[in-house]
Amino acid sequence: MSNTPNKPFPWGTLIAIVGGFALFALIIAFAYLPQRAPAIPQGALTPEERMERLTEMRAKEAKQANSYSWIDQQKGTVEIPIDRAMELTVQELNAKK
Repeated sequence: MSNTPNKPFPWGTLIAIVGGFALFALIIAFAYLPQRAPAIPQGALTPEERMERLTEMRAKEAKQANSYSWIDQQKGTVEIPIDRAMELTVQELNAKK
């Protein structure tokens, strides 16, 4: 037999180590691992519906960008097509030279 005294098992250290690993695993699970995709909320648009709305919006914007319309008729403010506005701007800048 040896002369070294029996030391009690370090349960506190073991619990601290296991707790540290558990905390690390929780951090990884919540911060780094990909989360499950959320369920589609009720009333959300399908891809086909979104594409249809996008097409309608683009058609409306194209019509607005290429047509004339009154903004304020009393003040004489008119909305003109982009191409025509660019032509007028170039003419105005050339006239100032």
